[in-house]
Amino acid sequence: MNGFSINISLRVVLLTITITAGVWVFLDINTSLAYLFLPLILIQMYGIYYYLNRINRKLTLFLESIRYEDFSIRFSADNKLGRSFKLLNQQFNEVLEAFRQTRAEKEANLKYIDTIVQHISIGVLSFDAEGKIELINPAAFRLLGLYRLRNLVELKNIHPGLYDLLLELPANNKALYATKQQQQLSIHATAVRLQGRLIKLISIQNIHSELQKKELEAWQNLTKILRHEIMNSVTPIVSLIGTMREIVDVDIAPSANNKEGIADLREALETVESRSKGIMNFVNAYRDYTTLPQPQFTNINVRTLVTGVSSLFQPDMKQAGIQFLLMVDADQAELHADVSQLQMVLINLIKNAMDALEHTHEPAIEMKVYQPANGQVIIEVTDNGPGIDEGAMEKIFIPFFTTKKKGSGIGLSLSQQIVQLHGGQLKVNSPGNNGNGSTFSISLNI
Repeated sequence: MNGFSINISLRVVLLTITITAGVWVFLDINTSLAYLFLPLILIQMYGIYYYLNRINRKLTLFLESIRYEDFSIRFSADNKLGRSFKLLNQQFNEVLEAFRQTRAEKEANLKYIDTIVQHISIGVLSFDAEGKIELINPAAFRLLGLYRLRNLVELKNIHPGLYDLLLELPANNKALYATKQQQQLSIHATAVRLQGRLIKLISIQNIHSELQKKELEAWQNLTKILRHEIMNSVTPIVSLIGTMREIVDVDIAPSANNKEGIADLREALETVESRSKGIMNFVNAYRDYTTLPQPQFTNINVRTLVTGVSSLFQPDMKQAGIQFLLMVDADQAELHADVSQLQMVLINLIKNAMDALEHTHEPAIEMKVYQPANGQVIIEVTDNGPGIDEGAMEKIFIPFFTTKKKGSGIGLSLSQQIVQLHGGQLKVNSPGNNGNGSTFSISLNI
């Protein structure tokens, strides 16, 4: 017989003896004295009830620990009451341990997923039917240019149209949105239902660089085709003109009486030859655009880079009466870049700025270098010239387009290509053709 049975048997025997003694005293000795046995009998009966109800209390405690997720409780105090109690306690402890491990695994998985969401470069945010933000990661803040977002309605004044787009975008659909900073955002929506609530999950990705890359590849392919076709057509023309000039000089001129006609013919041939060679030189000018070598990356100090380039133009600026100001707020910043290619970009931007100041009173150029908090270096070249009109702003980086009388339209296109190969962006900002100047900005990762 186990300890539990023995304990119950002893309690029952003791209660029986107490009741028997009480009845004997009540019948044979003293009625009043017998009432003294009543509290003792009640205490023993309560003790038996409490002892027998231990299982119910244990089960209640077990269920409460599960309900409130308190898996630190261990059942072992009554193991000495017998094998059945010991086995029951062991099962309770094993079940609680299984719950504890399940919760630990769930928390670890949630932590893992949260870490991924917080560190990926794709913006992620979710909101309920009222627009209340449930989740948002740092990438979404960065892409939207925000530091806090509690409800979608806050987007109305910052990004016009984005609030309605996020609310109305159907699940499993995509849309494009252009920010004020000229970023092209790809937005994908999906919907999930959590505990009866409909939650919309939004992913945001900046595809501006990808679009620029595809656009660059398209222009390069077009330029290669144009070069091939133009060169194939013009080269024979130049060769034929040389043959025709030889025929005129050798076969026609000696026997012709019309000297004036011969002179006109020679002049016409020279003009055609000159223009044909001009076309060939023009086309060859775009060779660099389609065959730009891959950057040879080295580490370079930003101050050293901009100081070296700006010193090249000091004599010309002084002679042209241009005031030049260099401001560097990133003395210790270093770039992993191709020095010669970046120098080419800066030289082109400064030349363009000087050309824009040709008819400007008190011309000035400012080169500013600073390091924002997003881990980039920004190099800006600003002039106080007439600015760029809105029509030209949309075409300024397109190959062949130029606003200069003698320009080839390749400088800015080539500069943008170089900056893209460095993983950065080249942007332009001009208030318009109102004399407020223009600013070309290069953004590079450190």
